[in-house]
Amino acid sequence: MKIIYSPNFRRSYKKLPEKIKILAEKKERVFRKNPFDKSLETHKLHGRLKDFWSFSINNRYRIIFEFTDENTVHFHTVGGHDIY
Repeated sequence: MKIIYSPNFRRSYKKLPEKIKILAEKKERVFRKNPFDKSLETHKLHGRLKDFWSFSINNRYRIIFEFTDENTVHFHTVGGHDIY
């Protein structure tokens, strides 16, 4: 699976605590194998973000993404619940 990181994602990722970055990288490896693995808690978003999906890094941090085709995903942003 190809993942494209938006400029916003890259900026937000740089601001994360180092422990969260390490965990995010582990979760991304799981995501690449199966984006709907139960440990990710992947779910479709609603309202103004209805075209996007989210998965959990931990209880606080999430990654918002979008499927562009069956082999490509765009990671749009990462952060706490305030990113919704």
